[in-house]
Amino acid sequence: MTKTTATYWNVFSPQAQEQWAPVQGLETMAEELTLSIDEESGAYTKLTRFLPGADTASFGGKTHPYPEEIFIISGRLYDEAFDLWLEAGHYASRPPGELHGPFRTDSGCVVLELSFPNRAG
Repeated sequence: MTKTTATYWNVFSPQAQEQWAPVQGLETMAEELTLSIDEESGAYTKLTRFLPGADTASFGGKTHPYPEEIFIISGRLYDEAFDLWLEAGHYASRPPGELHGPFRTDSGCVVLELSFPNRAG
């Protein structure tokens, strides 16, 4: 099991903007950029960019059966499940089944996410 690799590149450069894609179901609120993925296990590293004013309250909170790690790179994001504003520098290692969200942001936010679907349970 090997994740894809890439040489150095700036994901925030104007040239990289075309590689960001709308998050399915959140097309007007968030974009994502997969940085690496293991096609066999499903493990991935991606960036999610919540646009200013995004609010996922209509979708409720979410859980999944696998662990994930998140790191707030920039901006701020409110996590209703924890009644907490996450700001640049916040980190979490979520166990399988942990409720998180819904989320909202006033100014926008970029989140680094590492997920491990192969470690469900």
